[in-house]
Amino acid sequence: MNDVHILLVEDNPGDARLILEALKESKLKTNVSMVTDGVEAMAFLRREGRYANALRPDIMLLDLNLPRKDGRELLEEVKSDPDFKLIPVLVLTTSSSSDDILSSYERHANSFITKPADMDEFMEVVRSVESFWFDIAKLPPRDMHS
Repeated sequence: MNDVHILLVEDNPGDARLILEALKESKLKTNVSMVTDGVEAMAFLRREGRYANALRPDIMLLDLNLPRKDGRELLEEVKSDPDFKLIPVLVLTTSSSSDDILSSYERHANSFITKPADMDEFMEVVRSVESFWFDIAKLPPRDMHS
């Protein structure tokens, strides 16, 4: 895969900056689009309004604790929609609650990752995610639906 389209759903500007910084160091060409809540994320996926020309993401990085429509609701909506259910969704959150872990996997999250508080560890986690999902794992082809 030459370039990877990532949809980052994150309302914390500091965490978003760290994720973008870690992805910038990538040997892959990453195209990151960012939205700050679940309502915006669905508009992006459906190419509504200002997202009319949005690229279909190859992968979604999703925070759980979001305004308006939280990550749990968004995850359920994405994974129950035949047009979007094949997009891998990686939950990347501050929570380490067993309830959040279980409910994320029940909603078909592809992985659950707790954000480390330490900045260097945070950057390493993002690099590890990138290494696994973009170098090792095979993502569904962009033109595949349901």
